[in-house]
Amino acid sequence: MGQLADAILLAAVAVGCVRGASALAGASWPRRSPATAILLWQALGLAGGVAAVGALVAVGVNDEGDGVVSGLLTVARRFANGQLASPGEARILILVHVTCLAAGTALLAVLWWMLVMAFAVVLQARRRQRELLTLLAYGDPKAPGALVVDHPTAAAYCLPGIRSKIVVSVGTLDLLAPAELAAVLAHERAHVRARHDLVLIPFTSLRRAFPRFSVIARAHWTVELLIEMMADDHALRALVERKMSAREPLPARELAMALLRFGAAGSSCALRCLAPCRQESSWPPRCLSRA
Repeated sequence: MGQLADAILLAAVAVGCVRGASALAGASWPRRSPATAILLWQALGLAGGVAAVGALVAVGVNDEGDGVVSGLLTVARRFANGQLASPGEARILILVHVTCLAAGTALLAVLWWMLVMAFAVVLQARRRQRELLTLLAYGDPKAPGALVVDHPTAAAYCLPGIRSKIVVSVGTLDLLAPAELAAVLAHERAHVRARHDLVLIPFTSLRRAFPRFSVIARAHWTVELLIEMMADDHALRALVERKMSAREPLPARELAMALLRFGAAGSSCALRCLAPCRQESSWPPRCLSRA
């Protein structure tokens, strides 16, 4: 009965993580503390996945060994010897144990596979973006440290990695004032430094693995929004440190005006670091804003 009790506990943890995710998605405090909220989202996702797999495996190895891990090793040794079940075990119990064990193994395999595929898709998309930027992008003194692409649509994004790049369009240079452009570049540099792309990839893999689960879709969207808020906070701190005169406009106003100008221009692309994750091969990549 030890494994059965473990299975019940793990199932309760999995259900509690789902309920907790629903409550967190509707809470207002994460907007005031996005970093803490992202950590909580990561904890809920990891705990929920591990608990779901563990609950199924615990049922599958019930009455085998002194715990879930011990029972799993016992079942593995028994399968290696060609035995499907313990001697004298009822057929219905055999069916239940084998089904749950297979389901737990399949769930674990799906989660790992989708995570690996999410990383592979991102790496491939980034490589394609770098090749395009090598051909199309150029430097401009108006956007120091960034690459410029000759396109009239207002767009700004970053390409994270070892050789990270920040990209803006000519439409962005024409649309924004110098102070607003500096705020946009600071926002993108914050994405690059914090590697926010790595934060979002596990949630992207979960959404691809379970596209019909509204809780997962909402978690993905919420984490995207919180990442943008974190980048805004980091950008504001960086701009404040660079201010030399109290008469200059406040950094918060500059960043807010940049966002408003993007929206007023009708651009679908705003401040975002994860454009390559959407597997877009055409310019400009579709992005989301905080507005």
